[in-house]
Amino acid sequence: MPQPAVRLVRLRLVAYGELLTLQERWLQRLQAGPGTEAGALLLCEPAGPVYTAGLRGGLTSEETARLRALGAEVRATGRGGLATFHGPGQLLCHPVLDLRPLGLRLRTHVAALEACAVRLCELQGLPGARARPPPYTGVWLGERKICAIGVRCGRHITSHGLALNCSTDLTWFEHIVPCGLVGTGVTSLSKELQRHVTVDEVVPPFLEAFKETYKCTLITENSLN
Repeated sequence: MPQPAVRLVRLRLVAYGELLTLQERWLQRLQAGPGTEAGALLLCEPAGPVYTAGLRGGLTSEETARLRALGAEVRATGRGGLATFHGPGQLLCHPVLDLRPLGLRLRTHVAALEACAVRLCELQGLPGARARPPPYTGVWLGERKICAIGVRCGRHITSHGLALNCSTDLTWFEHIVPCGLVGTGVTSLSKELQRHVTVDEVVPPFLEAFKETYKCTLITENSLN
């Protein structure tokens, strides 16, 4: 039996709003009815600093004004979770998927995203990466969070996804309580490995982890991967 096909869309360095616009197009496409693909895997690196709040909020109007004064964009999103940061040096992965052909439910989809990030860390030489149960959803190295996960799912169709710190300027996280978790820290591949790790470097192993975990085929415009 052939594996489900997922369209790979690599945006590279783009404004966060551009990612959301493309995500909305894919959502409408999947909501319109079943097609030949299970959906799309949207990958990008944010071009500028942006703080996002989830369905549970996480930012007051005063905090929003303070963050904007720092030169960051602030957006409310429909994903789960509280406030987090996105910016250059971070891999953003938004799978817009119909979970049914992949044989997944929301909980197993979140676990699969965590497994992809854990596998990527292992391939980069960090075998200590672990997923943790709610409210600590995401991937951690000890008490340091390296990958945040927040998704939305309606009628079996998912959006949003994960943000993995590669060479992110971690000082941006100091202006919020990331994901509402007091007493925990954040880290990046660059900080842990003591060398500069780019988003471009981690995309190929991440895609291998995604195909392996989701048991799917990734299709680009010109080739079948």
